[in-house]
Amino acid sequence: MRLGFLGCGTIAAAVVHGLAGRGHDITVSERSEATSTTLVSLYPEVSRAPNRQVIDQSDVIFLGLMAEGAGQTLQQLRFREGQQVVSFMAGMGLEDLTDLVRPAAAQAVMMPFPGIAQGGSPIMALGDIALLSAIFEPQNRIFPLSDQAELEAYLAAQAVLSPVARLIADAASWLAPQVDDPQAAEAFLRMLVSTSLEASSAETLIEALNTPGGYNQRLRLHMEGCGLRSDLETGLSSLHPGH
Repeated sequence: MRLGFLGCGTIAAAVVHGLAGRGHDITVSERSEATSTTLVSLYPEVSRAPNRQVIDQSDVIFLGLMAEGAGQTLQQLRFREGQQVVSFMAGMGLEDLTDLVRPAAAQAVMMPFPGIAQGGSPIMALGDIALLSAIFEPQNRIFPLSDQAELEAYLAAQAVLSPVARLIADAASWLAPQVDDPQAAEAFLRMLVSTSLEASSAETLIEALNTPGGYNQRLRLHMEGCGLRSDLETGLSSLHPGH
């Protein structure tokens, strides 16, 4: 496919990394000079161009813009009939996007994560799932959402990723002065969590780790007693007050 990227920040760059080498012609916006230059230097199928040229050279266009300023940027550009537009913008629904990209079709909103660069990443998506599946699967997994309300709920819940990463980093920092190889210690904790959760549901894993008096049970009960679950629910509700 001929793919274009308006906006070339961290997430858009991760998507390009994940798509490179799979037969696509990719054009990225030159507005993010350092990132776009790096992508061009790494992949022969990637070129950089002004926004106008990105649109002219692409059939599927990904929007990695900030939702607050996207309207002004998109109104200055001219899309054509037959083009398909996919947004990474959490703050703009498909209906609003449709008005900004006519006569092109606003096909989908998708929320990729940095892991899409290596593959094996989940993708929250609303809209044309067939299009996104054709581009991103089977290297990644699309999680189809039914409407904007469900997307907003998923967006709130996915924020658990940062606190989880904080827990791993802090546990690794606690472990580091007690071991010979601190980097291996953090790698062990990351692998332990990721592979364990991938192999079973969260509740199944909790039960498997619920040996009376065991290390896992004792730490979990300690943290729950300190407000882990209630604080998490309060934080999620603050992100999605209309739940």
